Amino acid sequence: MGNAGKILIASLRSKVRQAVTFPHNFPFDPAYGLTLDDLQAVAPPEEPEDFDAFWRARYAAALAVDPAPKLKVGKIQHPNWHVVSLTYRSTGKFKIKGWLLLPKSGPVRRGLVVGHGYGGRDQPDLDLPVEETAILFPCFRGLSRSARAPISTQSNWHVLHDIDKPAEYIIGGCVADLWLAVSTLIALYPWLDGNIGYAGISFGGGIGALAIPYDRRIDRGHLALPTFGAQELRLKLPSVGSAASVQAYEREHGNAMQTLRLYDAAVAARRIAVPMLMAVALFDPAVAPPCQFAVANAVTRNLCKTVILDAGHFDYPGKQEQDAMLRCEFARFFAPHEARISSLA
Repeated sequence: MGNAGKILIASLRSKVRQAVTFPHNFPFDPAYGLTLDDLQAVAPPEEPEDFDAFWRARYAAALAVDPAPKLKVGKIQHPNWHVVSLTYRSTGKFKIKGWLLLPKSGPVRRGLVVGHGYGGRDQPDLDLPVEETAILFPCFRGLSRSARAPISTQSNWHVLHDIDKPAEYIIGGCVADLWLAVSTLIALYPWLDGNIGYAGISFGGGIGALAIPYDRRIDRGHLALPTFGAQELRLKLPSVGSAASVQAYEREHGNAMQTLRLYDAAVAARRIAVPMLMAVALFDPAVAPPCQFAVANAVTRNLCKTVILDAGHFDYPGKQEQDAMLRCEFARFFAPHEARISSLA
């Protein structure tokens, strides 16, 4: 296997040393004929020499921004959470909107930033299994509450915005939005510095893989079905959604890789130095499993716990049970420090 640490197999099907398959109508095999052993052997690609310099400069620029958060009492009511509408400033003077959840009982002992998939976010998740936590749900630039012309809110166009300009590509701005979300939590609760986690799925998982290595303020992360990994493979493997859009662009223009080489989540994941909870799928029509595993396999062995799911971006038998298992791991992973220790005792 690759570098991934503790492996949790979510189903009996995944224990069989053969490719997982389900009845489907896609014109390609979303498992690509690969077994679990094959996927665990996927290595991250070679990195460009300027990768670190590129991202360190972007992080320095983000740290120089005062997020100037503004809070407003929201309309959503919940027995356990105060739900606050929030706005903060990101790089390029981009206004990011979202929500902040604050516990109605108990102290705020840690922070959590929660990203979203390429479908955006219409409201915060009020059912995350965490306590004593300030949870910030940003809408990344151009999407949902942070929509702004001329950026398309459609994933197949959003993912192409300025893709021909490495320094201006929209994904870099979204990574900065995550860093400024962390800055916002620290501005509101200074004692959370160094005790802030990040959780993201799909699009949000890829954004997290790019952001976490360069931000010492983030102490742990959960990435599920992360995109933007192994970009050359991502351009080659048949897919649906945003990946298909990038593939079509590359076929027409042939200049995507000059940007994508700097936005490879698997290359970035090599640099992650904090505990990680990864969730990757054996069958996925939207984010090719080899690209997901390239990210998970890149994380240093003793820092990573990886949950293997049968499928992602697809409804399948056993999905509810696997989601429940991952939810339990999530609760343990993001519990306050003392609770994490006692759960391991």
